Amino acid sequence: MNRIQGALEALVERIDTPAPIVLVDVMQENIDRMQAFTARNNLDVRPHVKTHKCVEIARRQVRAGAVGITAGNVGEAEVFAAAGFDDIFLAYPIWPSGTKGRRIRRLAENTRLRVGADNIAAINGLADAMGAEPDRLQVVIEVDCGARRSGAPAEAAGDLALAARNRGLVPAGVFTYPGHGSAGPDARKGAAKDQDTALIAAVRSFNAAGVTAEVVSAGSTPTVEFSTSSVITEIRPGEYVFNDLNNARLGACTEDQIALFVAGTVVSDWIPDQVILDIGTKALGREGSPERGYGGIAGTTAVLSKLNEYHGFLPLPAGGFRPRVGTVLPVVPNHVCPVVVNFEEYIVTDSTGTSLERWPVDARGFLN
Repeated sequence: MNRIQGALEALVERIDTPAPIVLVDVMQENIDRMQAFTARNNLDVRPHVKTHKCVEIARRQVRAGAVGITAGNVGEAEVFAAAGFDDIFLAYPIWPSGTKGRRIRRLAENTRLRVGADNIAAINGLADAMGAEPDRLQVVIEVDCGARRSGAPAEAAGDLALAARNRGLVPAGVFTYPGHGSAGPDARKGAAKDQDTALIAAVRSFNAAGVTAEVVSAGSTPTVEFSTSSVITEIRPGEYVFNDLNNARLGACTEDQIALFVAGTVVSDWIPDQVILDIGTKALGREGSPERGYGGIAGTTAVLSKLNEYHGFLPLPAGGFRPRVGTVLPVVPNHVCPVVVNFEEYIVTDSTGTSLERWPVDARGFLN
C-alpha cells in the first residue's frame, strides 16, 4: 500500500475530500496483466464497464487488446456507443419495456450488440422490439452455474437459442456468472469449476438443438485465474481494473494492485479511541459489516467500523496510530463498484502523486 500513501502525501493540498483517487500506473498495470493472462490462455477479454463507467478507462482497455466491452444496462451501453464503442455485450436479462425496446433497436443499428436473455418471454419481447430486422440483434443465453441469480438451467440453453433463431434473432452463444466465487478464498476455484460444468452443458444443449455457440462467456474478477477451460472463449471481469479489499482478501489481487482509494479527512477526535472521517455511505456505499469493516486505511490494520451518510467511524488500533483532525487518510473500499456511482469524476494521478487529471464518470446515473 506504499504506492497509495506516497501518492496521497503529494496530493493532499490539491484535493477536496471525500474524493476517489485513481493511480493510473497501477490501473494500467492491471489492464496489461489481464490482457497478458488472456493472451496466454487463448481467451478474449470483454471488460465490464459497470466497475468504472468511464470512457477514458474503457478506451485504455480496448487499446490494450479487449475485443469490446460489457455493459450492465441499456443506458450504459448508450453512453459508450455514443463515445464510439461499437462492440457491446449487454450482459443482463433485458425486459424491453417502456423505451428500452426502441433504444435497443437504435443501438443495434450502429453497434454489434449482444443482449442477454434467459427466458422465452424476453426473447419474444426482444424480437418484437426489433421489428422487421430482428437479425440485427445477437442474443446470448444466460445460464446459472450456482450463483442462484438470473440464468436458465444449462440444459435449457439450446431450446432458448432455438426460440431466438425461430424469431429471427441471432443466437450467439451462452454466458454465466460465478458469483458464489466471492464467498471466500476457498470458493474461487470451486465456483470456476461449476462455471465450466454449466457452460459445457449449455454448449452441448446448443449442439443438440442444432445451434452453434460461437461465444462462451465467463466472469468474473475473483474467478478469472481459474477460468481457463477450453470451452470458454471470453471472460468479462470488471473489478480487476481497480481491485479492492474484497478481492485482496479473496486472493484475487495483492494490496499493491489496488488502483483506487477514497481520500477522506479526519474531522473530529473527541472520543479517545476513535476518530471521525468525512466519508460515509454517500461516498463508500454500504458494502461491509461491523465484523470486517466498511473500508480499510491503506498501510494500517484500521478499518471503518460504522458509516452514517457523511460520517465514517474509525476505531484506533493499539500501537500509536492516531491521526489528528485535518489529516487526510486513504480509504480502500471493500467493493469498488458501489463507490464509483457516488462521484462525478475521478482524481487521476500516479504512484508519485506528481500528475493530476480529472476524468468524468461518464455513465454515472444511467440505471436503465
